Amino acid sequence: MFGQKKIRDRDFFDAFTKHAKLCVAGAKALVDLLGDLSSAEKVAREIKRLEHEADTITHETVRALHETWITPLDRSHIHDLITRLDDVLDLIEAVSERIVMFRVRENNPVAPELAAVLLKACEALAGAIELMPNLSRQAPKILEAAVEVNRLENEADHLYRKALGELFNPEPGAAINALEILKWREIFDYLENATDRCEDVANVLEGIVLEYA
Repeated sequence: MFGQKKIRDRDFFDAFTKHAKLCVAGAKALVDLLGDLSSAEKVAREIKRLEHEADTITHETVRALHETWITPLDRSHIHDLITRLDDVLDLIEAVSERIVMFRVRENNPVAPELAAVLLKACEALAGAIELMPNLSRQAPKILEAAVEVNRLENEADHLYRKALGELFNPEPGAAINALEILKWREIFDYLENATDRCEDVANVLEGIVLEYA
């Protein structure tokens, strides 16, 4: 992507796009994992591979930022955008890691719903980021995507509260497994944090549009 050649403005936009697509792939894999826990270890390995690939993009982008005198966007915006994207995939990996580490065998019905919302947020971000090379012309669509991510983050907050409420207030007479409650509390925390980080990316995009469009 950056390699040894002269760094072009387009290289930064390509890095953002590729990283955003890896976030989408990771979120899709997480949806698959939560749809079939029997394949958790295999899917978690794939998510880890995606996360490592995204880490490489992040490191290359930050290195290129230090090696380039003139950049297509403010340096802080480039740094914030690539690192916030990296946070999203890091948290997706954290969810899959904990499902494997905690040896979760029985699913929680809210978890796939939260993962589906996370996937929609990642897809909205990826679509907006692909438009960035034509920032001035595509500004309305980018802002529209940012608003949608904010809406999805609110939806995720609602699901998160619902999940915790059900965890800690089971139906009368239902069996209580304190260990499972602790496992799922941590998993839900990471899922909700991942959607929060998507909102962070959306906020960076809004700031870029307001400054440059």
